[in-house]
Amino acid sequence: MARHGKKYIQVKEKVDSTRKYTLDEAISLALDTHYANFDESVDVAVKLGVDPRKADQNIRGSVVLPHGTGRTVKVLALAKGEKATEAKEAGADFVGAEDMIEKIQKEGWLEFDKVVATPDMMALVGRIGRILGPRGLMPNAKTGTVTMDIAKAVKDIKAGKVDFRVDRAGVVHVPIGRVSFGQDKIRENFAAFADTILRMKPSTAKGAYVKSLAISTTMGPGVRMDTGEMKAAASA
Repeated sequence: MARHGKKYIQVKEKVDSTRKYTLDEAISLALDTHYANFDESVDVAVKLGVDPRKADQNIRGSVVLPHGTGRTVKVLALAKGEKATEAKEAGADFVGAEDMIEKIQKEGWLEFDKVVATPDMMALVGRIGRILGPRGLMPNAKTGTVTMDIAKAVKDIKAGKVDFRVDRAGVVHVPIGRVSFGQDKIRENFAAFADTILRMKPSTAKGAYVKSLAISTTMGPGVRMDTGEMKAAASA
């Protein structure tokens, strides 16, 4: 069992573990219980009523958060010719094709956070799949990182796009900002995520789609929310 320090135990006492809070209450409490001396990330965990083993229920997607995540993301664009130029003009930090793939293969170079690619590059990208895949860096059409509109892909990531995927336990974890964002920006980012995840509900999923919901900071305790807050936020 994980052992927590005195600061964690002190702030944990502010959270009623038997209660399910409203969105505004939960955000306020999460911000109030952060205690680290750095700008902690604010994260949401949603337990979904899906079976990830079934292809049509293996929820995977992305959302562009209106206020971003508060993190500077370095983007590698794998493209050639005109598309490479578009990616560079859109703000990609690194642009290339065979040269970049060879650098990753031979030098183990991984000084980037996201990878986007045009479809014609994917045969070459496959060579480094074993390197990118385990790190969650492999481009994928479902998350919009394999596309001919590579400029939009780069701009979206730079603007605050985050990818998410349900894990084996049916849980989706997503960062929705930083403590420094404050209540309003975190609420608006949460609303964008809620709208996206609710629209992805599989037609074959039975029973409650959103089973549980919680928000927390990097070091702070989880604050449970009423699951109805997802729909309320998405429709606001």
